[in-house]
Amino acid sequence: MNIEAVDVLVNNNTFYSAVATWYGDPEGSGSGGACGLEDDVANPPYYGMISAGNNNLFKSGKVVGVVISGKAFGYLAKRGEGDALRNKGRINIEYQRVQCYYNNMSIAIKIDRGSNQYYLAFALENVNGDGEIGSMELIPSNSGQPLYMQQVFGATWKADIPIGTSGPYSVRITSLDSRRTITAYNSIPADWHPGQYYIANVNF
Repeated sequence: MNIEAVDVLVNNNTFYSAVATWYGDPEGSGSGGACGLEDDVANPPYYGMISAGNNNLFKSGKVVGVVISGKAFGYLAKRGEGDALRNKGRINIEYQRVQCYYNNMSIAIKIDRGSNQYYLAFALENVNGDGEIGSMELIPSNSGQPLYMQQVFGATWKADIPIGTSGPYSVRITSLDSRRTITAYNSIPADWHPGQYYIANVNF
């Protein structure tokens, strides 16, 4: 595993107490769950090293990654003792939230398979910084008038597309905690397709 694919920045030195357990196959990557990332969690840059959380950690679905994948849980152990740790089932831990930086990677836009010409939903992947989206706007090229998006769950957001609206579409993204805003200009082509990925060429 190329653990150098992701850097982390600690915001402060505060640790919080929690209880951790794991799910799925002992060496498995877990699932995308309510994050909206689906099977992508097994691939770079995540490599199955994922976690889920309760309502406090999850912030009503705004936080993407505490239940931990079997693979990630094993990495908490000393070398060669992953199975012994998994056999304990639940352990007490101390954790702190950190910012992630996906080295040299742009935000990826994954179009939801249920999207159509009147309804566009997508998830954002590889988001630097706090990784939590506070708001998003979809900006059609033919009008320039932003369509305010609503969060469906996790990293997936949606917008209803009025008749006569056409792309390419720009996406204005505001982070939840820092309130920083970036715009991915013309990142979704006019002929977008459900299930496809498009690279935004921006990141926080």
